[in-house]
Amino acid sequence: MSISKDEAMLAPPPPFDPTKPSTPISFPIKTLQDLASRSYFDSFHFPFNRSSVSLPQNIGTLPDRSRLLVCHDMKGGYVDDKWVQGCGNNKGFAIWNWYLMDVFVYFAHSLVTLPPPCWTNTAHRHGVKVLGTFITEWDEGKATCKELLATKESAQMYAERLAELAAALGFDGWLINIENVIDKVQIPNLKTFVSHLTKVMHSSVPGSLVIWYDSVTVEGRLAWQDQLNEMNKPFFDICDGIFMNYTWKENYPKASAKIAGERKHDVYMGIDVFGRGTFGGGQWKANVALDLLKSSDVSAALFAPGWVYETNQPPDYHTAQNKWWSLVEKSWGIVQTYPQSLPFYSDFNQGLGSHVSLQGQKLSDAPWYNISCQSLQPLLEFNEGNKSEAMQVMVDGREASYNGGGNISFKGTLKRNAHYTTRLFKPNLKLSGSHISVSYSVKSDERSMLGLLLRFSTPSQETKSLIMAPNEYMHRFGDMFLPCLRRTTSDWTVHETNLLMDGHTLTEISALCYGPDDLAEETNTKGYSALLGHISIKSQQKTKSFPPASAWVVEAHNIEIVPGDSGSRTLNCKLQWRLKHPEEDSVFTRYNVYAEKLNSSDYKSRKVMEEPRSEKVFLGTAHVDAYYISDMVVGPDVKKVRFVIQTWDEDGSWQELETSPSVLVEAERLSSKLCCCGLI
Repeated sequence: MSISKDEAMLAPPPPFDPTKPSTPISFPIKTLQDLASRSYFDSFHFPFNRSSVSLPQNIGTLPDRSRLLVCHDMKGGYVDDKWVQGCGNNKGFAIWNWYLMDVFVYFAHSLVTLPPPCWTNTAHRHGVKVLGTFITEWDEGKATCKELLATKESAQMYAERLAELAAALGFDGWLINIENVIDKVQIPNLKTFVSHLTKVMHSSVPGSLVIWYDSVTVEGRLAWQDQLNEMNKPFFDICDGIFMNYTWKENYPKASAKIAGERKHDVYMGIDVFGRGTFGGGQWKANVALDLLKSSDVSAALFAPGWVYETNQPPDYHTAQNKWWSLVEKSWGIVQTYPQSLPFYSDFNQGLGSHVSLQGQKLSDAPWYNISCQSLQPLLEFNEGNKSEAMQVMVDGREASYNGGGNISFKGTLKRNAHYTTRLFKPNLKLSGSHISVSYSVKSDERSMLGLLLRFSTPSQETKSLIMAPNEYMHRFGDMFLPCLRRTTSDWTVHETNLLMDGHTLTEISALCYGPDDLAEETNTKGYSALLGHISIKSQQKTKSFPPASAWVVEAHNIEIVPGDSGSRTLNCKLQWRLKHPEEDSVFTRYNVYAEKLNSSDYKSRKVMEEPRSEKVFLGTAHVDAYYISDMVVGPDVKKVRFVIQTWDEDGSWQELETSPSVLVEAERLSSKLCCCGLI
């Protein structure tokens, strides 16, 4: 019996089969059986979920000071962030205040919550460790624990499965949250599970963490203690820290610190941002609890900072987010310094936007969300529209961008002969005896000039400031003026200079706003308006060239072409690429993917051995060496589709499209089992 088209549209979608090709997503593991069988590694989605950004080499053990842990918990997890290659909701939830935290936990209520790679990529870029969550709850959780802890061997086996997942996907450990009663006879095996997980994590992922949540006690009772005591300390003693429940009292932090002794900074006192019974009330008063914890010399765990997003705090998400995190900064201070090594590059991309640009040229005007694309974020000081302030400074993805979809917008007024400075980055970058190249891009009118103020500490601990600007008028604001070479790309001006600062340490990068010295009016009545597109600092001695197209192998797998109306078709396929002879310095973590549709006229009009000419359309960005093409519409006249893979280097440079590797897919093939391999 056949069904109508309308009936087909109303039919429920088929159940998710992780083994079949489809648009890559992140998803949790829901049963012990799936964890034990290692079925996740057989899924089509596994290769796409690997993090491509490692922690900086100097990030090992956590510093011996009060630390800040942030626990995600946003709408149950796996919302817009589940789409590994990104999605079109540029109003999705993101975090860009990484310089205030040490550890990030991705939390949801499935048994094994695996962090989507977008969070791991951007957190690692900023020096922040990322943990997944293992959680059991209620009656179902009790039954799960009974199986998990049946024997010492089963407890060790499941611990090894979790460690294997973290190592394979590139994140840094686990939050263990057992929120159900445990049979007292199984408590020894629970301890084995925690201690063995900690041991194998440390051996397989150096610098990793296992943190215990204050829930079940050593007696097997589900009884949140809210402080470190004899009921939960045995678990604390066999792992890397404890996340305290958030209903603690004022004297609990100091009492916990006393019991923890030298490990007091491994005690993370919970703060529920929603304010559910939490000390100080959470929400816009979360800083009350932070102040107390800082003075008690313990660590803090912020639970569900997505409150700002979920409750639509006014006036808008970006403003409310910046305001809320500014309270955290005032209480806790900045804990991350970056950059600490070269090359340094940022285009201020927050991982979402309304367009995508490359060197000032717009590639796409479609809204997008992909937190993996987030670059190193500036440490902008929050200013809530105070009219007394001369300048309003913000990251604004709606304005034009030089690269990606971000920029820093400077708007306001400046009096004659006045200037305005604001911090951008707080690096700890020690420079050696080679020249470095510094560049930045600006879009502005002739009345709105923008330079960089670079501060250095000398080997004798003195401070030196350098001004990098297109106008010598600005030399008076620093100890040294650096003249710039200028080149224009589209509506953007790129300023570049070279300098040698042997033995100096770069400690601050600030923006310097000013107007021309011949400004006629007392105040720039037309207003100051400038966009900062990017900042790049790199060593001139370590410029890396891109491998030629001939050095790559590009393949198209799982090709499926589905006939549609009026002769059109939709194309699905998985692209994969690799270097034939990879070297240590040829590791790349980002690629732009383009499609070039070729029809019969492309071939009829071209000469023998001449490449057909047609438009290359930007499809998206990959952060692993694979990309899935889903439901690409192919017109009836299209005979072939060429996919081009454009490589990005960490200094912000992109390979020229003409020299990028590609693969050609025959659009007329109808077999879903065909594989088109090769390099065109």
